[in-house]
This record gives sequence, C-alpha cells and structure tokens, in this order.
Amino acid sequence: MSYVDDLVEAYRRFVDLSWPTEVAPPQRVWMAIYPPGHERRLRLNVPEFANATEQADHRWGLIDITTSFERWMAAHEYAEAYFDDPELLDTALPDFFDHLVAEVRAQLEDYDDPNGVVGLLGAGTLFGLGDAVKVSALMNEINDAIAGRLLVFFPGQHEHNSYRLLDARDGWDYLATPITAEGARR
Repeated sequence: MSYVDDLVEAYRRFVDLSWPTEVAPPQRVWMAIYPPGHERRLRLNVPEFANATEQADHRWGLIDITTSFERWMAAHEYAEAYFDDPELLDTALPDFFDHLVAEVRAQLEDYDDPNGVVGLLGAGTLFGLGDAVKVSALMNEINDAIAGRLLVFFPGQHEHNSYRLLDARDGWDYLATPITAEGARR
C-alpha cells in the first residue's frame, strides 16, 4: 500500500469514531498530513475520503482553493501591471487574502451540517505568496464558520502541534487534530 492508501485508511478509522460536541473552533479542524511528493496521488484519492466519510454516516463536502489565486488575479483590474512588475503584487496580496477568506467562508455556509466533514484542497498553493497569505492565517479566519469538521489536505509535516507547509516554512502551532498514515491523535 502507498502512503496515501494508508492515510485514507487512518482517516477511515478516525472519522468513524464518535465526535465530541463541545469543542473550540480550532479543534474542529483535522489536518490530513502527507509528504508533498504525494500531491497527485492524494488528489486522485479524494473520492476515497468522501466514501469513508459517507460510510461513517457523515455528510461530505469539498472546497478546492487550488485555482483561487489565479482566478482572483485574472479578474483583477491591475493584473497586467502585476505581470509587468511582480513586486507590485506584494501590496495586493492582503486583498487576495481577504478575497480567499470570503470565498471559503461562503462555501462553508453551504455545509452547515454539524455532523458533516468538508475537505479543503489546495493548501499548498498558498505557499510562496508571502506573509500576507498563510494557511495558518486562513484557518484562524474561518474556523468559527465550520459547522462540523474541516479536513485540510496538508502537504507538509507535523511535529508536536507544529505544522510546516511543504516542509519549507517555519511551522506554526495549531490545535487541529493531525491525521497521518500512522493514524490520528486527539
């Protein structure tokens, strides 16, 4: 079996457990952690996460932010100027972040089932967009909008409650439940 197969199986066991009802918003976040080199295989197996969720009698939803930046940039009135001088983009990235937060929050409204799981795909695409756009900041801005659980597909590492996106950035501490191929820890 591959790492992703093992991750799906660990998730299958975890999602089938009973859920505590009174948890803080950051504790409603689950992080499915995998090595960045497994991104394509993970994406091919997203339906397996959906199947595992539904077999455990939970509703499944998916939010994909993979192309959020590209769509935002394509619609931006100064897109050509940013292409001509990419350093100008630094001043616009906070606007993109606000757009991303609003986009994810709006989609989370469609999944208002406290017994449901929403997958968030594309976290790795935020890498390299500077300090204005980080996965940790996104989680802090949206976690109060999560009705059930949010399963973040996270290409990176986890050690002692610290998460490192794409194994390259300094980590951040977060209260999410990590799920790895070895299992999950609450």
